[in-house]
Order: sequence, then structure tokens, then C-alpha cells
Amino acid sequence: MGNNWLGWQILSWLQDVGEEITGLVLHPDHKQKYGREIRESASLPPERIFDGSRLREPATLNAIKALNPEIGVSALFGYIVIPGLLDLIPAGCLNIHPALLPYNRGAYPDAWSIIDGTPAGVTLHYMDSGLDTGEIVAQREVVKEPVDTGASLYRKLEREGLSLFIETWPLIRSGRANRTPQRIDDGTFHRVRDVKDVDEIDLNRSYGARELIDLIRARTFPPFKGVYFKDGNRKVYLRLQLFYEEELI
Repeated sequence: MGNNWLGWQILSWLQDVGEEITGLVLHPDHKQKYGREIRESASLPPERIFDGSRLREPATLNAIKALNPEIGVSALFGYIVIPGLLDLIPAGCLNIHPALLPYNRGAYPDAWSIIDGTPAGVTLHYMDSGLDTGEIVAQREVVKEPVDTGASLYRKLEREGLSLFIETWPLIRSGRANRTPQRIDDGTFHRVRDVKDVDEIDLNRSYGARELIDLIRARTFPPFKGVYFKDGNRKVYLRLQLFYEEELI
């Protein structure tokens, strides 16, 4: 179950080490990123490729069950994996999440790590009935730099997520991986719609300098629009470029 560059790279690596990919769950065509590359890497017939938006349908669950999957892997997959699907996978389902759980569960962890000032990182965890709440297998903090934007931090998190997955997979396959319960009350959670509450810059309120810079850079992620202010009926969007002094010499 995957999307984006990280989903593609994990799939390719699993094949390189001899794992059998028995089925594939993708976003609908209009929401796929690296969908063509993932499909080509998987080399599966159409009946083994499923639409993630239809995971709740009995026909989809029955078709997945018929494949007898042993273990599930989720990488930047944007749909909730329901207990009915998890019950079909004997060895459980692992998810690589681009956040240092329990911080930044849910959507846009790269942006909220900058906006909220919470730690950034990647976590490999087992999936349960909650959203990014399952037992942690391994995680690694990623350093946020003052020149990072949401886009640059996201790329760091993807690369570190791939590295963590590759290092941890042998422990999972051998049954030697640790499983540590999360302390959910100590963390943070955001829904997709939460960014709408911060994306409009109110020209009539005061912002601290750090607060405003962090907000704009966190939401700088071309080609997405990011933050804006209103000039009459028009929206004016902002993006930041940040450089260390030595990079400008």
C-alpha cells in the first residue's frame, strides 16, 4: 500500500531482496504520485492491483484475502486501513510515517513540525485501528535546519524513512523486532483540513517574526499554493527561499 517516491523505493527494494509482492493497493489515478513507477516495479496483473478508496468494499477485501498475504507494508498511503483488512494479514501491517511519533500523527507532519516546533523524524510502526497509533518498531529523529521548508524537510524525511525501513526489515522478517507502545497523550495529531486554519495570513493581526517565518516556510512546497493574504477579493500567495550566508558567497 503506497504512494509517492518513498512508496516506490520501498517496493523496489523489497523486490531486490527477493520478497514476493502478492498485491498492490494504490491511490485512485488522480491522486497517485509515482503511480506509473510503482505499477511498473510491481509488474502485477490488474486483478492484483486495488483502489485504496475502495478498501471498505467486501469485494475488495475478498479479493485481497484470496491472495493470502503474509505481511503488509504501507508507505505514505493516504487511506485509513480498516481493521477488516488488518485481520486478513497474519503477520500484521507496518507503516512508515514521516514523523517522530507520537508527534505529528496524521496529515502534513513536515509542515506541523515546523509550525508547532515539534521534533521531526520517521517512524516504522505496526498499524492498528487508530491513526498512526500502533506499536513502534523503530524511529529516527531528523534535524530541522533554519533554511528548511516544508518541501526540503519532506524530502529529508522520505530519504531517512527509506534508510530506516531497509535497516529494520531483517529484524521484522526474523521476528526479532521490538514493539513499543506509543504514549499517545504526549503527542500531537492533525487532520488534512487543519492547515486551512493557518494558511490565511491575517493582515490585521500581529505575528512574531519567528512565527510568521515558520508558517510561510512550513507551507512552502511547490507546486502547492501554501499560505496567502487577501488583497480585496484576490489571494496573494507567499513562498520563502532561505539560504545560509556561505551559500550566497
